[in-house]
Amino acid sequence: MTLQKILSKLRKAITDYSLINEGDRIAVGVSGGKDSLTMLTALKAYQRFSPQHFELIAIIVDLGFKNADKQELKKIENYCSCQGVDLTVIPTDIAAIVFEERKEKNPCSLCSKMRRGVLCDTAKKLNCNKLALGHNADDLSETLLLSMFYEGRLSTFMPLSYMDKTQITVIRPLLYLQEKEISSFAKNLPIMQNPCPADKNSKREYIKSLIKTIQKDIPFAKERIFSAITSPNRYNLFDEFKD
Repeated sequence: MTLQKILSKLRKAITDYSLINEGDRIAVGVSGGKDSLTMLTALKAYQRFSPQHFELIAIIVDLGFKNADKQELKKIENYCSCQGVDLTVIPTDIAAIVFEERKEKNPCSLCSKMRRGVLCDTAKKLNCNKLALGHNADDLSETLLLSMFYEGRLSTFMPLSYMDKTQITVIRPLLYLQEKEISSFAKNLPIMQNPCPADKNSKREYIKSLIKTIQKDIPFAKERIFSAITSPNRYNLFDEFKD
């Protein structure tokens, strides 16, 4: 996957959902994974020809894992510097809270909420009005199924959402990109190893595996789920009956 193809889908998402406006100061949430680094790279490249003038900064939330490799963090710092993007690293004790104090059996949800809270608060302090997160097309479909199976809700994230508490608008520019496309592009990026003990052993990983199993019989299933979510004219749920 070339940067040009990544930019094509990034630009379409930005245009379809008006994710970026003139004068935006955008904080990019960088985890060190393939999605966030691809997003940072693509947004920086898009900035050069975008019809809107906007600023970029990067934020890393250090979750506080004791086994995290500090040298890998240094590689991310160097990469941001080469991209010409200022990076802010925020140390936290989120890992200790989730795994030691709370001893969460399903830690991903709490960790995600806490990390996003830190990102929004930091973005606000750095005078940003938007926060870019690296959720992709696969994440969108998986989140819907997670909500259905484990919470009994029809819910997933939006391409653009406003956080009242911090007055930060969250955007997801990678919405049209599949995980396999990002993986192909990110091979030469300085991706950090995930030190989380729940990595590859979570509800989301189960849903990923389930979708792959379904695709053996229905190869286009993932694309159909994505299409159903992003096409409001195809909804046929009980709210229409109530109306």
